Amino acid sequence: MSNNVDNDKRRFLTTAASVVVGGAGTVAVAIPFVSSMFPSAKAYAAGAPVEVDISKLESGQQITVEWRGKPVWIIKRSPETIANLATQDDILLDPESTTSSQQPNYTANQTRSIKAEIMVLVGICTHLGCSPTYRPELAPEDLGAEWKGGFSCPCHGSKFDLAGRVHKNVPAPINLEVPPHYFLGDNRILIGEDAKGAA
Repeated sequence: MSNNVDNDKRRFLTTAASVVVGGAGTVAVAIPFVSSMFPSAKAYAAGAPVEVDISKLESGQQITVEWRGKPVWIIKRSPETIANLATQDDILLDPESTTSSQQPNYTANQTRSIKAEIMVLVGICTHLGCSPTYRPELAPEDLGAEWKGGFSCPCHGSKFDLAGRVHKNVPAPINLEVPPHYFLGDNRILIGEDAKGAA
């Protein structure tokens, strides 16, 4: 057995081991740091599309779901309600829904919907963010004879028709928002994406 020590070989092995251990340590530290840059599962879920079953939704009924921390209303309108939408232009601020940021292009129509009988709206007043009340009744005493159903904001009195279009002479400056959505079938809606997958 030789007592000669090869110092060059020892230095090489020590350096190589240090590089491997140091590299592994760097990777171990970097993984949590890099993964912290991605959204958490909770944050991802908050912005993820929401699938809704509307098979039990009856005429005149409203259901509320949450998407991106906002209430989204889904309402089944009756044929009478849909017919009434065409008679309200003179009391509306923007009957043609010209503010394009308030609805996707495929809902830029009189009913502001893909299917006339199904309305999908973000339930937040465009004035100061209160949640308007669904008032489907015709001509209630507190809203007047011209009321043909819609939404009334209890905070500052803004009014919207059953397409989410804002009335004239109220604090809200624009129509209620229609979120991106599409039908997965006759009874299922995906809220948060359009048919092409854009949010």
